[in-house]
Amino acid sequence: MSVLREAYCGAYEALVSWCDLLDRINVYPVADADTGTNLRISLSPLRNLQKDKIKLIDQLSCSAIGNSGNIAAAFFKEFLLAETFAELPVAAQRGRDTAWESVLEPKSGTMLTVFDSLAETLNSTEVSQESAPDLIGKNLQNAVLSTTQILPSLEQAGVVDSGALGMFVFLDVFFQILAGKKKIACPVTELFQGKLTIADSFESEMTGSYCVDTIIDTQKSLTESIEKISTLGDSVVVVPEQSHLKVHIHTDNPETLRRKLSSIGCIVQWSDEAIDTAKRPYSSALTSAQAIHIVTDAAGSISREAAESLGITLLDSYIIAGNESRPESLFSAAEIYSLLQNGVKVSTGQASIFERHQHYSSLLEQYESVLYLCVGSVYTGNFETVTAWKRDNDPENRLQVLDSGTASGKLGVIAMITARYAAATKSPDAVVHFAQQAIDTCEEYIFIDQLKYLAAGGRLSKTNSFFGDLLRMKPVVVPSKDGARKVGVVRNQAAQVEFAMDRLNSKLNRDSSGLIMLQYSDNKEWVDVVMKQTIQHMFPQIEVITMPLSLTSGVHMGPGTWAVAFMPDWRDCASS
Repeated sequence: MSVLREAYCGAYEALVSWCDLLDRINVYPVADADTGTNLRISLSPLRNLQKDKIKLIDQLSCSAIGNSGNIAAAFFKEFLLAETFAELPVAAQRGRDTAWESVLEPKSGTMLTVFDSLAETLNSTEVSQESAPDLIGKNLQNAVLSTTQILPSLEQAGVVDSGALGMFVFLDVFFQILAGKKKIACPVTELFQGKLTIADSFESEMTGSYCVDTIIDTQKSLTESIEKISTLGDSVVVVPEQSHLKVHIHTDNPETLRRKLSSIGCIVQWSDEAIDTAKRPYSSALTSAQAIHIVTDAAGSISREAAESLGITLLDSYIIAGNESRPESLFSAAEIYSLLQNGVKVSTGQASIFERHQHYSSLLEQYESVLYLCVGSVYTGNFETVTAWKRDNDPENRLQVLDSGTASGKLGVIAMITARYAAATKSPDAVVHFAQQAIDTCEEYIFIDQLKYLAAGGRLSKTNSFFGDLLRMKPVVVPSKDGARKVGVVRNQAAQVEFAMDRLNSKLNRDSSGLIMLQYSDNKEWVDVVMKQTIQHMFPQIEVITMPLSLTSGVHMGPGTWAVAFMPDWRDCASS
């Protein structure tokens, strides 16, 4: 495995650890809080070190989304072709040129400025593999800082450009790895101090537009096609790929745009999202009010949107579906369950130890104190990894870690109520104490529809799976510190509901004021309507929410699975 491949993978994993911050400071071209998310998705193929380079480049183009993701993919389309350090200057120049050409109305003050600086430094200065980190890092830092002065919207917001910062993190770590540095660090908050929080006075405008990403298969002249596309919307990015075009564009009418693009060629891939409704207001006010910042694993059934609204940082594992590997909280659940139903192999994979270490460092750079509610150590090695890292890197004990002994909805509920409590107290120690009480008190029941998915993932013998499905056995599972424990078997969905209601009745009073989380796989409507209304009717005082079952659990348990997790009267624990 070449050191270049290792550098690409490690640089991507370092970028991932800062993506929440990139979302928070995303201002240009529109303040839609998705630059970090788009870069995570778009550049995720770089984790695949073994993939053929040409196929890797094609996958980058196909997976790229958003303005930042498509421009970055255009750059890496050329940069990835370098086989040695000596070839990087030419590759950087070609990548820089391709990125600029892909944007039909390019602007300085974006990641394009970082690509300018990289190409200039590599081509005009004698840079060795060993000296590259210091020289290139400093020049790229200055390029990022300059973005605030170049673009008026960034100056008004008081931040650097989000995409430019993302590329700085990637390239800074990339060259550190190439130089053989033993300790890889990218001190973002130190290097860009005072430029990482949007000013309270800044107001983003509503656009009324949609963000469209599409691939068009065309036999027409690429120049003629690109000229026509340039007239159809704003923020246009076009990356030519042999017989097709990868297009990103903002439009106020997706249907009309699609019709016009169809006259250019056959649309083979399409996605559109309303920019204004896609804005995810990361609750910086809530985060700053918390006594201690809450972190948990995405293996807990809490959506990224819900986590952001509570100021919670999610640490992802990965879902591998076919040739695609993506952070679990950024994968489409509908797509995953459809693949499972069609017999496609889908599996899960842990983030690398390097990526997890980058996350821990990033968190302590951003927050004074952090509480990591870790997925149960019986399920992953995350707890062992973080405690080992703490011994060598956290002498002041600013990162508190609790082994939750669980996953799925129970972990999600624990994280949510702990985040709420952290915003209502000024004592970090009190929050840690409360979280431990929640771990000891919270319960969950998971209802599995078909055993064959557990068998496919090696969690159950295929013989047992066959006879279980044949007899219509539907196990009821409880996650515990010793692993998933079967507590019952039922025959049908009606019996699942009866089992759930019996357990809730035995644990909760009708006037309880706790929290119940219902989780769905591919059965959102039934869970959201039937089960939620049934429970709400029986417990009118309790808060009932619905969340998607974590994909880590969903991949192994399969379609038809649903679950209920609950914490009775959690506010009483908070006051004790």
